[in-house]
Amino acid sequence: MYVFRDDPGRLSFAVAVDLPGEVPAIGGDLVADAEDQGRREYVTRLTQQRLHQVAFRIRVLRAYQERCAICRLRHTELLDAAHILPDGHPKGEPIVSNGLALCKLHHAAFDRNFLGIRPDYSIEIRHDLLVEHDGPMLQHGLREFHQCGLLVLPRQEALRPNREFLAERYEVFQRG
Repeated sequence: MYVFRDDPGRLSFAVAVDLPGEVPAIGGDLVADAEDQGRREYVTRLTQQRLHQVAFRIRVLRAYQERCAICRLRHTELLDAAHILPDGHPKGEPIVSNGLALCKLHHAAFDRNFLGIRPDYSIEIRHDLLVEHDGPMLQHGLREFHQCGLLVLPRQEALRPNREFLAERYEVFQRG
C-alpha cells in the first residue's frame, strides 16, 4: 500500500494497493502508456535500525583483521559482521564472540543455512549444493570450502567464535 494523493489542507489522503501484476493508479487513472510505465517513482519507508549494529560491525571486523573468516576477502565494503546466534535470540548479544566477519556471499549462505560452521571451526556445505551442477561461483565460492577450517580467526582467544553458540547454530544448519 502507498499514499498516492495527499491534501494537507483538507487533512486527507488517498491510499492505493499495489497488487502483483497490476499497474498502480497514478492520479486516479490507470497508466496504460508503455512510456509512463517506466516512470521513476519513490516511496518513503520507516525502518528500524539496531543501534548497536555499527559498533558490533566495527569490533567484529577489527577482530578478524578486516577479512572474511572463510575466504579472507579484505574489502571492507563487501564484509559484514554476521551474528552466530541471531539478534533476537536470548543469547544473541552483539559481542565479538557471537560474531563472524563474513563477505556478503558467505554471510547470506550462513544465514540461509547453505553453509554451517561446526564448533571446531570447520565449514560444512549443505549436501544438495555439493552435488548440484552450476557455475563457478558455486564451485569456488562455496563448495571449495567444504570440510575446511575458518581461514581467519581473532588472535585473542576471548574474541573467537563461542563454541557453544556455534554448536547451537550448527544444529539449526543440520535440520535444514
